[in-house]
Amino acid sequence: MMIHEVTEKTGRYKKRKRVGRGIASGHGKTCGRGQKGAGARSGFGGSVRASREGGSNPFFRRIPKVGFSNFKFRVEYVAVNVGDLDGFFEDGAEINPEMLVKVGLLHRAKTAVKILGGGETKKKFNVTAAAFSKSAIEKIEKAGGKTTVAE
Repeated sequence: MMIHEVTEKTGRYKKRKRVGRGIASGHGKTCGRGQKGAGARSGFGGSVRASREGGSNPFFRRIPKVGFSNFKFRVEYVAVNVGDLDGFFEDGAEINPEMLVKVGLLHRAKTAVKILGGGETKKKFNVTAAAFSKSAIEKIEKAGGKTTVAE
């Protein structure tokens, strides 16, 4: 018999803690929860959440909520550089979000892509994306390609 065969059994057949079964059990009366406090109360799931403030008005209710937030309406773009396109695609390629997913530059085709002007290209591309920077349009058209803004 080897040591790993002995130790793999330990902890596998641990008996559950039966609480509230009298003083002699060691888990009677307060059932291992202590005397008072949040941990002794019913409905306490094992930890007090980080936002709990012990009776004072919660932070998110204290701060004023006025004015306009652009959070719901903003569009988040995934940036792809012209130099990256040059490394992944051949001359004359049709580039769209599906092709970017296929070569591994994007995770999902549904994401909005913005083509940026980082790097250089000598290849001719027909690129379809949600947005382009001015320098990216210049570089793609200088190489003889076309840019199309997709909705």
